[in-house]
Order: sequence, then structure tokens, then C-alpha cells
Amino acid sequence: MLYSDTIVALATPAGTGAIAVIRISGPEAISLSDSIFASVKKKKLKQQKTHTIHLGHIVDNGKVLDEALVSIFKGPTSYTGEDVVEISCHGSPYVQQQIVNLLLRKGCRTASAGEFTLRAFLNGKMDLSQAEAVADLIASDSAAAHDIALQQMRGGFSHEIQKLREELLNFASLIELELDFSQEDVEFADRTQFNALLNKISEVLKKLIDSFALGNVIKKGIPVAIVGQPNVGKSTLLNALLNEERAIVSDIAGTTRDTVEDQISLKGINFRFIDTAGIRETQDVVEKIGIERTFDKIDKARLIVFLFDKVDFDRSELQRIQQRYPNKQILPVCNKMDLLTPDQVEALKKEIPNVLFLSAKHRKGIDVLEEKLSGLVDSGALSGDRTIISNSRHYDALLKALEEIQKVKEGMEMGLSSDLMAIDIRQALFHLGEITGQVTTDDLLGNIFSNFCIGK
Repeated sequence: MLYSDTIVALATPAGTGAIAVIRISGPEAISLSDSIFASVKKKKLKQQKTHTIHLGHIVDNGKVLDEALVSIFKGPTSYTGEDVVEISCHGSPYVQQQIVNLLLRKGCRTASAGEFTLRAFLNGKMDLSQAEAVADLIASDSAAAHDIALQQMRGGFSHEIQKLREELLNFASLIELELDFSQEDVEFADRTQFNALLNKISEVLKKLIDSFALGNVIKKGIPVAIVGQPNVGKSTLLNALLNEERAIVSDIAGTTRDTVEDQISLKGINFRFIDTAGIRETQDVVEKIGIERTFDKIDKARLIVFLFDKVDFDRSELQRIQQRYPNKQILPVCNKMDLLTPDQVEALKKEIPNVLFLSAKHRKGIDVLEEKLSGLVDSGALSGDRTIISNSRHYDALLKALEEIQKVKEGMEMGLSSDLMAIDIRQALFHLGEITGQVTTDDLLGNIFSNFCIGK
């Protein structure tokens, strides 16, 4: 695809609104806009300064389509690095389409998904990891996801990777130089310093890799399955957590025959709660399907809230869940605490470690459960300067880079020749370069930017 033409797209969501923004980028952006814009002060856009806004009308062959504000951003000091014009018009879908069609007839091309950001990357306005953070920022639906995307978009992660790559590249150059003087048997790269650098890079890469577990949780949310026998109050608990009547509540056992899902944000982290069908032996065909789906959802959940509502509940069901999912965190919660005596509460505390008590119906103890859930996430890491990885592509590249660094370290310990070590160093540099876009392919760029929205 050519990236030297002029493109146009709606930058705001489609549909009716107070205003809509139509974005144009490319060498003819200003001149094409000039041809359809009549300034109230008779100004020509080409003659105006960058980063200015002008009031006027969008005109098609003498017919006024709309009154609009036109913003000018001249390259290279624009988002894409090219000349950019943004038309803020009224939010009528008809008006939006008329203006876009007019620009297409004037010579613009419809922008593909993410093409404005792709041009920003190609023009050196941002690196690839920053470009990906733009999409994450748009998609962020919690405070924590927003913070991670914003930090990455501002270059925190990029600078860290770039610094490591530059240091490794300096030593790689010395190793490569040794190959030119292999017959003289000389060493230009100090092996002690090189080993210290490899240890430093390994440590940083491991920290970044370890952060992915938290970053992935923040980006996608934490799936929490609420399980237990029928009529223990699972649907009531879901409604209490959501503070709305999301699930049907009834005294009839087996009311919930399918999973019901919704999410809330606790301390900036999204939790996706799944109300499941009650687990019991049943001859009801529909209820059986619901119970099968319950176990399917438990398989995918990160955390299980096992709910029961009396002292003499069936302990075997809790044990069955614990045995079936030994690697999942299971939080036992006793509902209907208002029906228990103090002695019964103490007995349950002794018998079941970490048990929580609440009354979903009267919304008592819900705050304790929410505090327990939010405490399971290392949200303290978000408040510092720690870089957190949430992109699976970056995670994969970091793993491969670390593997190559480990090979170099092993090669040094074994006394391998410089030419063999140079191969692994080049591979490590390659994988680090993949993250920031210093190493790219058309397929990689196509895959990344195809996931963007049109107009960004």
C-alpha cells in the first residue's frame, strides 16, 4: 500500500452525536480541505499557522453542507508527521457521510484500520510498542489498564528496551570486530564487563517477563466463578456485588440454568464475575447442561468463590472442587451470616481456613469480600515506576531474547569462539528490536494495525 497519498476517515464513533470529527492526513490534506472550506473570515487554510482552529462552512459546489471548525496540524509537528486536518462538524450521520464522500471525490482515499497511527510509526513519531499502546489506551476499561497503556504510550517501556539494546549492541560490535582479527587472537570486548552486562540484561528481562502475569490480568480482567449448591445465594451475591438486579433470584432450586456474567472495577482492576448453575445431582436435562457449563467456566476462571449458607453444608463438594482444581485459588464464603450463632461462626473459622462471612441479601460483608478480592492483585506495583507488560507479542519477544542471552552466557562459560557467540547476540538484538519496531515485516505491521479502529 502507498503511504504517500492523502487519507480520510471518521475519527469519532459512527452514529448520531453532538459533534463528529473527520480526520484527513497526507500531502494534500490542507489543499483539499481548502477546496471545500469557506472561512467566515475569508482565510485560506494554506496560509494559516499550524495548530490553529478556524470557523467556516463545508461547501459542495456552492451548497453549504454544514458549519464546522477546522483544525490544522502541519507536518512534521502532527500526530502522523504529515499535514493533518480535523473537521469538527455536527454529529448527524448524514452530514458526516456527505463530507467524507465529498473529500473522496476530491481525491482522498478511505483510511484503513489504524493507518493514521501506522503513518505516525513510519514517520518516526512513535515506535511500535508505543503505537500498540495507543490501541490499548482506546480499549482500556479500568483505571489500571489505562495507567499501563499511558505509561507505555509515553515511552517508558520503549526507553528501557532501547537502552538494553544499545548496550548489547556496543559489545556486539566489539565481538564482531574480533572476528576480523581472529588470526591475531585478540579480544576487544572485556569478558568480565560483558558478563556483568549479560547478568544485568537477564535480570531486567526476567522482571519484565514476570510482570506479564499482572499486566495480562489488568488488561483482560480477572474471571471469578461463583459456585456452590443450589439456593445458597449465588445470584443474590452477584446482584449485591454489581449493585443491581442482574440475575434472577428465587427460592426454587435450580433457577440459574446457565451462567450469568458481568464485571465491576475494584481499585482500578476489572473483575468479571460469573454466576453459575448450582452444583448437584439432577435428572433435569436443561439443568444438567447448565451444570456442565459451570465446570467449563470454572476451568477458565482464575479465582473460585465457593459459596455455602449453613454449618452443616456438604463438605464433600468443597473438597471435590479443591481436588479438581488444585492450582486455582479457592475462596470459601459463608452466606446468610445473620442466621448463624457466634459459636457456629467460630467453629467454621477453625474448620475452614480463610473463610469469609457475609449476608448477600442484606448486603453485609460485601465490602470485606471486595477488599479480599482486590488484595489478590499486586496493585501496589501500579503506583510506582515499575514497567508492566500487558502485550502478549512483547512477552513472547522478551522470552526469546532472554533465551538467546542465556545461550551467550553459557557460551562464555564454555569458552566458545566469538563467531558462535555473535550468532546468539544477533538473535537477542533481533528479538529486542521486534518490540520497538527496529525490526519489522509487512506481515507483522499488518497484523498489529489491522486490530485498530478506523480513524486511528
